[in-house]
Amino acid sequence: MSPEKKMRLDTDSDFEGDNTQVNKAVLVVTECPYFGKETTVIVHPSSSPENVTVEKNEATIADKLLEIERKLATKITSMVFRGPVSYVYNPIDYAYAVHSKFVYKFCNSVKNVMFLGMNPGPWGMSQTGVPFGEVNIVRDWMGIIGDVGRPERENPSRPVMGFACKRIEVSGQRFWGLFKDLCGDPNNFFQDVIVYNYCPVAFMTESGKNITPSELKVSEREALNTLCDEALYDVLQLLNTNIIVAIGKFCEKRAESLVKTRGLDHIRIECILHPSPRNAGAGNWKETITKKLTDLDLMKYFTGISTCH
Repeated sequence: MSPEKKMRLDTDSDFEGDNTQVNKAVLVVTECPYFGKETTVIVHPSSSPENVTVEKNEATIADKLLEIERKLATKITSMVFRGPVSYVYNPIDYAYAVHSKFVYKFCNSVKNVMFLGMNPGPWGMSQTGVPFGEVNIVRDWMGIIGDVGRPERENPSRPVMGFACKRIEVSGQRFWGLFKDLCGDPNNFFQDVIVYNYCPVAFMTESGKNITPSELKVSEREALNTLCDEALYDVLQLLNTNIIVAIGKFCEKRAESLVKTRGLDHIRIECILHPSPRNAGAGNWKETITKKLTDLDLMKYFTGISTCH
């Protein structure tokens, strides 16, 4: 799936009477991951390759974040997984047009707080490329829409329909529904917060049952953790993050291990219940997590009001 590109063309010309001599054409490419957020490509009127130069502008935080994610996803999809894994979905690839919009719009600055999710769900990020990305939330609240392709191998029972998907991602509906109510405008949430998935790809059985990273075979899980830990470290350094709110115990353990082994003692780690309907205690998730965030004095990052007593 080719990423979305935006371009503008300028020319540098000499005028001699009625004749125009074109010295060069300047093609400015924006939102292209291969060159960066904005790159100037100078094309002279010669077909010789040596007369085409690329002036790469300084990469933004969003550029660097996308590069970390793309490299990680590529490494994971290059791994060989045995049963029960039959399908691997990489929305960083086939949903890149939407995922990159999300990153450029909301993840282009340092973030004090990171909500750390596990990996894409079948009806959320697997459809939209956005973490916990329930279709209606991404389109109507975040204001993001775009073309979504298809995985290289697609499970017939878990088709990727993009924004045409009618299934509801309950986890995403619960998660983003809470912060929509708390923050109103999504920019209020993302001002100092990022939502990042530890693993950017989804795993499924032959029947389409979702497989989480914690359910992989031991050797596969350890290899995956090594790759994801390294990427998470790079993202934390890039964003200068000081607080990780792990969404579920698996993410809490991975964050604790990374902080300990990489000497990131300045990072505070907290954990909240995952909003998945598979969790027996998630029935009153909104009320439970609102109280938890209040007790942890984290509500100020979403409402601007400290809850410390």
